[in-house]
Amino acid sequence: MKSRFVSNLLLTFVWVALTGDFGFQNYVFGFVVNFFILWVITRGNSDARYFTLLPKLIAFFFYFLWELFKANLQVAYEVITPNFRMKPGIVKVPLTVQSNLGITFLANMISLTPGTLSLDVSNDKKVLYVHSMYITNREEFIKGIKNGFEKRILEILR
Repeated sequence: MKSRFVSNLLLTFVWVALTGDFGFQNYVFGFVVNFFILWVITRGNSDARYFTLLPKLIAFFFYFLWELFKANLQVAYEVITPNFRMKPGIVKVPLTVQSNLGITFLANMISLTPGTLSLDVSNDKKVLYVHSMYITNREEFIKGIKNGFEKRILEILR
């Protein structure tokens, strides 16, 4: 997988050198064109995880931006309005992801989202404790994390 990414980067630099345009748009265009060229060349190869991983990473990035946008609006609305609608609490979120990298990634994504904070992970790595400003339904909150960030992180790591 690393070799395909490195090949894609090298081909991107070749593209930029051949076109003579060193603008950011040309780098992105060259990367995308070379990604599709490499994908076509290695279509029948079973060792082509790079071509499924990159779209998942891009989709995760945009999902995170959307969640960040929604959480910022919710917190900004809370700050601007005179009434408090907060219902803070700490929730035990059972974990499906078991690797240290996956747990760290999930905890950081939760903490980067305004209104939520990862507090601790149990010693057996089965539970993540999360503080949130808005807990109206604990089960819905847990389901939101499991079907949101955790599901996408598991897709990326598998």
